[in-house]
Order: sequence, then C-alpha cells, then structure tokens
Amino acid sequence: MKFATMRLFYRLLAMAGMLLAISPAYASGGPAEAAIPVTMTVTATVADGKRMPEIDRDDVVVKRGKERLRVINWVPAQGNRAGLDLFILIDDASDARLGSQLSDLRQFINRQPSTTAVGIGYIRNGGVQMVQPFTTDHAQAAGVVRMPLGNAGAYNSPYLSVIDLMNRWPATQNRREVVMITDGVDRAHRHTYPRRGLSTNPDADTASAVAQRTGTIIHTIYTPGVGRWHRNYWRATNGQLDMVRLSGKTGGESYYLGLQMPVSFAPYLDSLQRVLNSQYLLSFNTTPGKKPGLQPVTLSTEVAGVRLATYDAVWVPGQAASE
Repeated sequence: MKFATMRLFYRLLAMAGMLLAISPAYASGGPAEAAIPVTMTVTATVADGKRMPEIDRDDVVVKRGKERLRVINWVPAQGNRAGLDLFILIDDASDARLGSQLSDLRQFINRQPSTTAVGIGYIRNGGVQMVQPFTTDHAQAAGVVRMPLGNAGAYNSPYLSVIDLMNRWPATQNRREVVMITDGVDRAHRHTYPRRGLSTNPDADTASAVAQRTGTIIHTIYTPGVGRWHRNYWRATNGQLDMVRLSGKTGGESYYLGLQMPVSFAPYLDSLQRVLNSQYLLSFNTTPGKKPGLQPVTLSTEVAGVRLATYDAVWVPGQAASE
C-alpha cells in the first residue's frame, strides 16, 4: 500500500511538471498552435573592411521579452525577393546649399538596380508634394529632383509629412524604405518647447509607430534648413536628435556632420547602398493578442561580429483577424 501511494505521488508530480512546461504558451496569449507568422526587413552589418559571413536561419535569435520565438524563414533580399520601394523625401525648407548635393543624389538614384522602384517628393505644409510616384525608370526619377524652395512654408513638419507618405503608400510585397533629407525641425508649432535644453517631438514618436505598423524603414540625412528656427541651437539640435531617434526605432541609418552641411553626400549614399544590399527577410511565429497592435521584439545573432538592425516592434493582427 505504501509503494502504491508513492507511485501515485510521483505520477501527480510528473503531471504537474508537464503543466508547468506548457503554461508559457498560454501565458503569452494562447496555445502554441495559435501562433501566426510575421515578416520583417532586417539589415545585417559588420565592421568596415570586414567580410560579411554567412548567416543561417538557426543563427538568428528573435525574442519577445524573455520568450524566444521560432524563426521560420531567413532569406537574403535578392533575386526574386529583391523588390524594394525606395522613396526620396526632401524638405522644401532646406537651405539652398543643398543644391550642391543633388548631383550625388541623382547618381545614387540612377545606380539603383532594376528591382528598385524610386519615388520622389518634397516635405511641404505637413504633407508630401509628390513629383514622381514609384517608378523603375531611374533616369526619369533622377530628372525630377529639383532645388528646395528654401521656404519654411505654412505648417511645415517633416514628421507629419512622412506619416502622410506612409499612409498613402501603395500596397506591394516589396520592402518599404524612405530616405528623408531634412533638418528635423518642426515648423508647424503643434507642440510647446522650452527655449533652452533638450526635448523630444511627439510627432517623431508617432511617425516611428506608423513606420513599425507599416513595416517602413526610415533613413535620415541631416541638412541645414532656413528660417530663425535653424539659427536656434537647441531647436536645431533637438531636430537632429528626433531624426536619429526616428531612424533608430525603425531600423534605419542616420547621417549627419554636426549641424553643418557636409562637403558631399556621396559617403552617406555609398553607406546607404551597402545597407540596402545587406538586407534579409525574416519571418517568425508569434502569438497574437486579443486586439491588433505592435509587439516589441529584439533581434540578435550568434555569428560573431554581425549586428542586426530592424524596427523595434512588429505589427501583429488580433486573434479575430488571424482566425
């Protein structure tokens, strides 16, 4: 009788262990079978002068909090997966000195591969003045690039403009990326800022949330603007920091030389081309919540010397939408 009681005790203990082992799947929003695939664009980089090693699917680690998510696909954005929608967004409130950089920008557009569709537009009045919808005719796209008007304009905000652009983006299966050329200063006066000191623009955070929801990577290039706001050190510095934050949260690169106009955009654009050439499409399983929303994730790799960059969070449909 004593031995039978002990056997029953150990059987109950084993069953309790099994329940504890499977409970994390339910704690994260449902059973493992309820997981759905989501896809992100990821940039892999190595130190200058180093050769990019081969990265396999099993080398990529995706975590939501402490939970490791199952990677189901990891492929280079090449061949039949190389499609890219690349939009060049230029601030019409930029200083006229930007004109000296336009030849570098046109060369960058012209050397894009045939799998890249390029669009051109200008930041103006809180929206985008579209001068070239997406096209694979790169000579045509390069030809419409013009000098900025050098006018602050009414209600001019680079963040409202890029939000407008992302909301109007045509639906495709291509990667979505923006090169935003601006000083980052919000001339729309939608928010109150201190006269001195560092501050953040809520519209930049809204833009990063929209970018994460739509899977858009935003690269930024700092160029001085016009008007009295550019002459205010703190406004100019905060504008640049907002640009850096926007790129960082969306997996993009941010290029600047202090608050000065660089001698040439060519090094920036060469670096950006290397980024575009080093991207992968990552798919992994995650468990949806009751409502659709952004799920923060972190990426890393077990390959030494490689850094992975992508947006801070991925948009996941709600349970009802995924059923």
